[in-house]
Amino acid sequence: MFSENQSLLSRLIQNLLLIIYSIFALFPLFWMALITFKSDLQMFNTTFFFTPTLENYRAVLIGTDYIKTFIDNVIVSGGAVLVSVLAGVPAAYALARFNFKYKEDLAFTILSFKFAPEILVILPLFMIYQKLHLYDTYLGLIWVYQLITMPLLIWVVRGYFEDISVEVEQAAELDGYPWYSVFWKILLPLIKPGLVASALLAFIFAWNSFTFSLQLSGFNIQTVTVASLRYIASDTVHYGQMAVAATIAALPEVILALLIQKHLVRGLSFGAVKG
Repeated sequence: MFSENQSLLSRLIQNLLLIIYSIFALFPLFWMALITFKSDLQMFNTTFFFTPTLENYRAVLIGTDYIKTFIDNVIVSGGAVLVSVLAGVPAAYALARFNFKYKEDLAFTILSFKFAPEILVILPLFMIYQKLHLYDTYLGLIWVYQLITMPLLIWVVRGYFEDISVEVEQAAELDGYPWYSVFWKILLPLIKPGLVASALLAFIFAWNSFTFSLQLSGFNIQTVTVASLRYIASDTVHYGQMAVAATIAALPEVILALLIQKHLVRGLSFGAVKG
């Protein structure tokens, strides 16, 4: 009886701590959504009790071209992840299966692109983009975003390929499957959790990118991270409008995470990255 009471008390304490942590973690998101309904006059005069207004949403969604920048961000981030998947998965397979000289050096070099400061390469990239007429284009941003998305995807997916036994491929080949069928019908389903998790993380990194989109895009193409600057660059800071822009910008990431949470949890739990 004492042991059961002790176990019940332990579960209650654990649940209480989880609730406290959840409130702590989610409160900034709740507060950001709350102030979207506050006017500039009530921003500092009230806390939870105020007269709600949709003026901030009207100013952002109707009074500016925020919807266009949102679509631009979807095109650039989605295109960058698509290119990374098409090029990165075969590269990860090659690094996992084939042995060649300087393989680990090459893998580390790819990973180092993710850690390199963006500001370090932005000036030469700007000059190159001007020469190649890639400045302020979808192709230019999708190309440069590979520095953000591809290294992460290659390293995560490479770990999954290394966890799959070579005998699985050899057995399929003995059954008469060509190499592309083995890759498409057997290997890809096995690495699906890791591929989904890494693609989602790559999308989040690309979606939140600021430096590349600020310096390598102009008036034709703008992402939501750059467009949000307009609400702090005028005569005063419009916190309500900036909160609307940030809240709407966070929605795709939250929705995608909820839709694929099963694969996301499996992808982050298994398939250790190997070096």
